Amino acid sequence: MKKIVLTIAATLAFVTTYGQTIDELKGAQAAKKDSIAVIQARVDALQGQIDAFPGWKKGIFGTLGANLSGSKNWYQQGTPNNSAGNIGITLNGFANLDKDKFFWRNSGNINAQWVKIDNKDIDTDDDSFNSTTDVFNITSLYGYKLSDKFAISGLGEYRTSIINNFNDPGYLDLGIGATWTPITDMVVVIHPLNYNFVFAKDDVAYESSTGAKILVDYTRKIGAINFKTNFSTFQSYKSGDLSNWTWINSFGYTFWKGIGLGFEFGLRGNRQEAFANALAQPGVDPALTIGEVDSPTQSYWLFGLNYSL
Repeated sequence: MKKIVLTIAATLAFVTTYGQTIDELKGAQAAKKDSIAVIQARVDALQGQIDAFPGWKKGIFGTLGANLSGSKNWYQQGTPNNSAGNIGITLNGFANLDKDKFFWRNSGNINAQWVKIDNKDIDTDDDSFNSTTDVFNITSLYGYKLSDKFAISGLGEYRTSIINNFNDPGYLDLGIGATWTPITDMVVVIHPLNYNFVFAKDDVAYESSTGAKILVDYTRKIGAINFKTNFSTFQSYKSGDLSNWTWINSFGYTFWKGIGLGFEFGLRGNRQEAFANALAQPGVDPALTIGEVDSPTQSYWLFGLNYSL
């Protein structure tokens, strides 16, 4: 009986001691978590100061979309034996320098897509990948600060394609005016003195002119999300038929080691390009003028895997 009492007493003492030890450990763990949270807050505050410090800021993110398919003896469709594919890639990069008296902002965008449809029952069809979307834009903006939000600025912007028709057409805008930076990472450029150089082999449809340049760019990274929107327009003083605009939006979400999902879509209005396309059609009236051509909104989009650096 005495042994049983001693055993029970020892067990109760162990349970009591174990319970106290667990409570003490939990209390110490909570204190450590509080300390970690305080330290992380300090680290985040220092990182914010580093990000706000004038100097070069660089970044790049892109999207890869791919879809490959094939069929054999799939008689329900018109081409039972075929292989098809669609591949697209987009890259967005920037390098910005911010000093007390001036800034220099540089950015670039590339979007290229290819598609193929190979009918295995026809030997004469094209079985290669053909370009469907081809975009290349680079921009360089220099500004001398009059205040924290306003600057006198000069802008150079070049837009073309790079796969099939490099610099045909190509657009180069050079101009001066003012830049407004209302919030961090947002730039609004208004240049009333701008010349729009247009390069093309067929100069019948294209013409350079003087006009006003307006550009709005907002590039931001919030946690795992990369976001960029860029609207660029040239308004010709000579004729509205020579004006053009382009709006490109890019999104990227990273969920594992720089890999995520990306989406990009672009819109464009350019009557000169619509006129050139109309002139290339068979049986077109040679007396056709640019003002007689419809200019629908051009568009492209790409969705796929995204990788951020």
